[in-house]
Amino acid sequence: MATIYDLKPKFQALLRPLAARLVHAGATANAVTAAALCLSLAQGALIALMPSAHWPLLLLPLTLFVRMALNAIDGIMAKEHGQKSVAGAVLNELSDVVSDAALYLPFALIAGVNAPLVVLVVVVSLIGEMAGALGPMIGAARRYDGPFGKSDRAFGFGVLAVLLGLGLSPGSWTTLVLAAMLVLSAFTVWNRARRAVAEARA
Repeated sequence: MATIYDLKPKFQALLRPLAARLVHAGATANAVTAAALCLSLAQGALIALMPSAHWPLLLLPLTLFVRMALNAIDGIMAKEHGQKSVAGAVLNELSDVVSDAALYLPFALIAGVNAPLVVLVVVVSLIGEMAGALGPMIGAARRYDGPFGKSDRAFGFGVLAVLLGLGLSPGSWTTLVLAAMLVLSAFTVWNRARRAVAEARA
């Protein structure tokens, strides 16, 4: 099933020169990963501390785009510039799930937004990332199957943030959007687990 993740090769091609310059300047892939994590924590803190303010929500799409760029850059640096490491792989997986939690859980603090649904979406999404990361443990590849992977979540929450940030009052529409995210997240868990097992058996 197609997801926004399928656009990653083209996105990486645009960022490859920047990654090379960072390596030449002495930067490391792990430092870029840590920068993306810090950015996510800061953005999440802004929304959590000011849940009624509009500007932190309007800032979220930019933060998500920069985070996506940094995640692509650290992958290029690791794979194409000899910076791949076991510690880096662990940092990358952990920072992804911590960043997602930091960025999206604060939506539960916004008045009128269905808080339990927000928490469920985040929890099931994190299970989906774990399902993807289990692939190498059973002899399969790391699974990125959709329909609601990391990039898709970023798009969904980014649109939600813009609509709320522009003054649209939360209500039944936000509940419906979150419910759709939850269903898609659950299907992603099943899809990744099923395909990982099938690949390992093959």
